[in-house]
Amino acid sequence: MCIVMMPSRSAASSSSRPHHDAPRVAHRRLTLAPMVRSLPPRGTGPEAGAARADHGPTHRTHSRRSPRRRSVAAFPVLPVLPALPLLPALLVLRVLCVLLVLGTLAYSAWLLELPLDTGLDPVQSYVSELAATDQRLSGFFRTTDLVAGALVLAAALIALGTLERRFWAVTGWVALAVFGAATAVDSRLPLSCAPTADAECVAREDAGLVPGTHVAHAVSSSLAMAGAVTAVVALTVAARRYGWWPPLARTGPVLVALELAATAWTLVAVAAFEAERGHWALGAAQRAQLLLVAVWLLVLARSLARGAEGRRR
Repeated sequence: MCIVMMPSRSAASSSSRPHHDAPRVAHRRLTLAPMVRSLPPRGTGPEAGAARADHGPTHRTHSRRSPRRRSVAAFPVLPVLPALPLLPALLVLRVLCVLLVLGTLAYSAWLLELPLDTGLDPVQSYVSELAATDQRLSGFFRTTDLVAGALVLAAALIALGTLERRFWAVTGWVALAVFGAATAVDSRLPLSCAPTADAECVAREDAGLVPGTHVAHAVSSSLAMAGAVTAVVALTVAARRYGWWPPLARTGPVLVALELAATAWTLVAVAAFEAERGHWALGAAQRAQLLLVAVWLLVLARSLARGAEGRRR
C-alpha cells in the first residue's frame, strides 16, 4: 500500500517562494546601511537650523572650560584687555578704585579749611593760597596735594596699561595722568604769599619781586585744571559711546555741564581779579570747580567697583 504524503500548506507555500527572495532581503539591508550613515547628526539638519533660528541657540548643559579661566573681554561693562585673565582683572579694578578714592580724599583736603582757622576767605581766595609758604598750614596742604597727584597719576597709568584702548578712553586717561602729574608738581611750586588777602603780595607781584615759583605755579595749576576738565569730558563720552561704566554714563553728562559752567565762572573771575575789577567770588567758583572734579572721580571709582562686582559674579 502506497501512502502518498501531501505537503502541508505552510511547507507548500514556503517551497513555492522563489529562492532569490533571501538575497533581496540582504540587498535591502545592505542598501539601507549607507543611508543610515549618510543621515546628518541629530540637531544639525535644516529643520534643526530652522528651529535654532526660531528659538535661539541651544544651551550647553556642560562646559569644559572653567569660569575662572574666562577672559574679562566677555564682560562689556568695563573694557579690560582680552589677554588679562579674570582674577588679575578683578585685582586691577579694585586697585584702580582704591587709588581713585584715596586720591580724591587727599585732593579734597581743602575742605578742612571750614573747621580750621586759616585766615583766608573761602569766597574770595584761591585754594592754592592755603599752601602758600607764609600760611600756617602750608606744609599740610602741600603734602595732601602731592599725595593726591601721585595717586591719581598711578591710577591713570595703570588704566592705560590694562584697559581697552579706544580714542575717548585713551584721551581721558592721558588727561587724568596730566592732571595728577601737574597737581603733584604744583605742590612743589607753592606761592610765597596770598595775593587775594595781602595787598603787599599783589604789589610785589606787580613789581616782579616774588619768586619764580609764582609764574611756575600758575602754569602748573592751569595745566592741572585743563587735564581734569578734559578727563571729565572724555571719559564721560567714552562711558556713553562705548557702553562702559553705567553709573558714569548716567550721571556724567550732568557733572560735565556743571564742571564746564564752574570752569567758565572761574576763568571770568580770574580775569576780573587780574584786571583789578574785584574778585567776582573767585574762591567760591574755584572751590565749586574742584568739588565737582572730586565728585566725578568718586563716580568713576564707583563705576570701576561695579565692574569688579559684575565680573566676580
